[in-house]
Amino acid sequence: MNSQLPAPPDPRPPVCYGSLQLASRFLLSPLAGYTNLPFRRIVREIGGVGLATTDLVNARGLLEGSPKTLQLIQTCPEDSPFAVQIFGNDPGLMSEAAKLLEERGVDSIDINMGCPVNRIVKGGAGASMMCRPDNTVSLVKSVVEAVKIPVTVKMRLGWDDQNLTAPFFAREFEQVGVVAVAIHGRTREQGFRGTVNHEGIRQVVEAVQSIPVIGNGDVTNIADADYMLRITGCAGVSIGRGALANPWIFRQLVQWEQTGSCDPPGNFDDRLQLLLRQFRYLLEMTTEQRAISMFRKMGHWYLKSMRVSPALRHQFQCAQNLNDFDEAVKAIAAQGPMSGSRSGVLPDMHIPVPGGPVERW
Repeated sequence: MNSQLPAPPDPRPPVCYGSLQLASRFLLSPLAGYTNLPFRRIVREIGGVGLATTDLVNARGLLEGSPKTLQLIQTCPEDSPFAVQIFGNDPGLMSEAAKLLEERGVDSIDINMGCPVNRIVKGGAGASMMCRPDNTVSLVKSVVEAVKIPVTVKMRLGWDDQNLTAPFFAREFEQVGVVAVAIHGRTREQGFRGTVNHEGIRQVVEAVQSIPVIGNGDVTNIADADYMLRITGCAGVSIGRGALANPWIFRQLVQWEQTGSCDPPGNFDDRLQLLLRQFRYLLEMTTEQRAISMFRKMGHWYLKSMRVSPALRHQFQCAQNLNDFDEAVKAIAAQGPMSGSRSGVLPDMHIPVPGGPVERW
């Protein structure tokens, strides 16, 4: 495995979000339904994460004290440094939400300008903010001025191929005090179709004077991260679905950067223990019924990567209580993987992305 790795990059200065120095240049992307506290905890325990960010958080829901919204920003001492991603289209609400988060000790605030999902876009938030340049720059400036902690922005390259506005926004945001921008290398119109436009990300890197640009999209292994860093010149890499498939990816990237080699990802038994630990962390936060329901999405990623048979995956997904859950886990542990060895490296899993017209998401 190590003989096939690209040469490590030349030494670079650490990534800094203003006064906040990150421990590595490899970041956990915010992913709706996945980057909750239990997942952030297990990824941090494995090591290598420079910064972890929450699922996108509704600024209005935060200010209204919605229990579901407050659960999204739950954290713990080990979850550091810790960023909350907020979304909305009202400068006043976004600024007040940022102040509330600062009071709660959050390390950094990220503004969502990249979410392509229709319900977010229709409300004037997410990627639709790229269609209103003046209003958007004014909103971002309001949030920056409302708090002392670092403010960043996550966006796509633009609304569509005719409107690749990310370089313009990056320049403007730097001028109003944003300390970093993360760029998913697709347009909103693309959704997750096609491939990431690395040249488009490079144009954003070249548009700013000194703030770090974080590249995002289609990074599932060391070779992908190496390509992103080399071709775009970005300061760091943000990883989402690649981390769901392989929670060891951040540690591997840091090992590769420092030594040119890395340990393999966890085997079948390692992944099973990680699954159980993440589920236990979720049980600490909520009820048995809700934990089982919430964990089905994450369980799917674990079991696919573990090469568990379809019948046992179905049994796991049908669990209604802890007894059902435990029985499914026992059966999975007894049977082991369908392919690959129990104690060796498992075959890479296919990493699914949302399909179909983005307007229907």
